[in-house]
Amino acid sequence: MRGILASVLEKTVTTVHAQAKAVAEAFAEATGQELVTKSDLKEAVADLKLDILRGLAVAQLALAGLILAAIKFIR
Repeated sequence: MRGILASVLEKTVTTVHAQAKAVAEAFAEATGQELVTKSDLKEAVADLKLDILRGLAVAQLALAGLILAAIKFIR
């Protein structure tokens, strides 16, 4: 009995995998884009966070320079 169940499950998994692959390929062909994975999204979010932090650091430095220049101008 286990052999039959294992065989049916294996065929089902293989079929589902093949269907998922076919859907992804059809999507890519229809839209010219590929589907992304969770790890792709996590990597993109990490890159965006780093870009935001860099931008904030530059803005803080610019603001500090502006404040110092204003103080020097007032004195």
